[in-house]
Order: sequence, then C-alpha cells, then structure tokens
Amino acid sequence: MVYRFFRPVPTRTATGLTAEVYRQLRNEFLGPLPTFQALSAVPEVLAATWALMRESLLAGEASRVDRELVASAVSRANHCRFCLDAHVMLLHALGEHELAEVIAGGGTPPEPRYAALVAWAEASRNPRAATWHSRYRPEITGTLLTFHFINRVVSALLDPDLLPGGLQRLPVVRTVGGRLAARTARQPKEPGGGLPLVGAGSTAPPAWAGDSPVGVAYVALRDAARQGGTLLGETARETVTATVRWEDGRHPDHPAEWVAELVRELPDTDRTGTRIALLAAFAPAAISEGDVASWRLSHPADADLVRLVAYGAITATDHVARALAPAHP
Repeated sequence: MVYRFFRPVPTRTATGLTAEVYRQLRNEFLGPLPTFQALSAVPEVLAATWALMRESLLAGEASRVDRELVASAVSRANHCRFCLDAHVMLLHALGEHELAEVIAGGGTPPEPRYAALVAWAEASRNPRAATWHSRYRPEITGTLLTFHFINRVVSALLDPDLLPGGLQRLPVVRTVGGRLAARTARQPKEPGGGLPLVGAGSTAPPAWAGDSPVGVAYVALRDAARQGGTLLGETARETVTATVRWEDGRHPDHPAEWVAELVRELPDTDRTGTRIALLAAFAPAAISEGDVASWRLSHPADADLVRLVAYGAITATDHVARALAPAHP
C-alpha cells in the first residue's frame, strides 16, 4: 500500500489513544488498515472515525448486508475505488457473492429492496437535488455518513489500489479475500464499545440517530474534524462552507481549474489551504503533490495536512447530514 503524501508511524510503535484504537481494530475488525493508519497523525480524528464506523457499520441489530451495501454504494457515488473494492470484498465475506459482483460492476441489484437502498445511498451525494431523506435505522444512516467522510479521506491520502496492479478487482481475488475475512465480518459487536475512545460531544446527537450510540460518535467526529478549520482564516472557512452548500456534491469536471477560480480572491496565506480543503470535499483524489508541497512551506507537519483534509471531508459530510428531511413514516 502506498500512502500519497507521507508514511504513518509504524503500528508497533503506536502509543496512547492511537494504540488503543489499533487494539480495538485488531480485536473487532480487520486490523489497523491503511484507512486508519493515514489518520494516526491526529489521534482524536482517528478515534472518532473508528468509533463512528464501529457503531454504525459493525454494532447493533441492523442487517450487516444492508450496511455493507450502503458503504459500497456511497463509495461508488463518491468515486472512491479503494473503499468500493474493500466493501465489495466484505459483501463476499457475508456470502452475498452475486450482490457483490453486481455492485462491483456498477449495476443495480435485481431485488427491489436492495435496489432501493442503493438508489437512496447514491442520491445522498447530491442531497438537496435528490430531496434526500432517511427512513432507515440509525446504523444504516450512520454508515452512509461514515463513508461520506472516509471516502474523502481515503481518496485524498491513499492510492486507490488495495493490492499491486489493482488485483483486488479480479472476481476470484475478491471471493478469496471475502473468505479470509468471513469470520471477522460475521461476528456481532455490542453497541457502545467505541464510545470510551471519544469525549462528550459539544451538542446533543442529531435527530436521525435517536438514542443510538451512532449519534454520539457522529458528533464526536464532527467536533474533532472541524478543528482543522482553525488552520484557515474566517473568510477561507466561509468559502469552504458556502461552496459545499451551493455546489451540493457535484463532481467538478476539471477540479484543478474549478478550485483555482474559487480561491483566486483569497489572501495568499489561505489560498493553498482552502484549495486542499475544497478538493477534499469535492474531488479529493485531485489533491496534488504540488498542493501539498505548497502547504508544507508554512505547515510542515503531517498532522496539519490530515486536519485540513478531515475538515474538508466533514464539511461535505455534514452537508449531507443537515439536508436530511424528516423521516417518512
């Protein structure tokens, strides 16, 4: 696995909160995967990301197949090849081989309930345009929001291939990988196990979450990731927020030119940071070595790059969450 802009500290030397997150990842998931290692420079964002994914995707009584289907469909809508491949493999791990291959091939599941779930998840990329709502359990809605965030972080900080040469896209490799992960994927998790890793949130959990631990974890991630906005000035933050609202999740045709126009009038000190945050929200794979090199002239630490990417990612994710219409009966 190739990290795009830095190599994280090896897992064996992790300490403190990062080591505790890695311990849970080993016990309850597939280990400290690159998705989480890429966030390790900012332990509070790492912990909140894992807590939200654990409580939404892994714990609770909602169908795990439904949740993996949502994770895959959101990843497809966000053009996150890495996450799509990973969660197609986990559909194989749950024994849903035909469903996994339909999703991998860009198709629509033939079963109406699954087709509706995929359509709902993909519509959330443009929530206002789609008049998006959720009639689903907190775990399923939480899974959708988890992957809106994770897709952006992964696309910004990791290369898209799980295996050399994209071998994970071969059906036989996906099937074998699913078999290897089957035992872990099928083990139930008790709700709430991730919450000791995160502090009390600044606000009450959102209405869509009810009294589920998913809502607590979502607020924790929102609080931790928003801290990256302090790296930018007020006008720059307003630019990011306003752009996320009015563009409503569209995929820019030419991201570099699109973002250059948006930051043209900003102060020099904020131009590069705002560029990276906006790309993280809309087209994270378009963040370039040149963008990062320019940012590191004033912010050399890996942690500041991760904070900035997380800020752009959570701004886009929270736009999806805020657009939720009242659930239909």
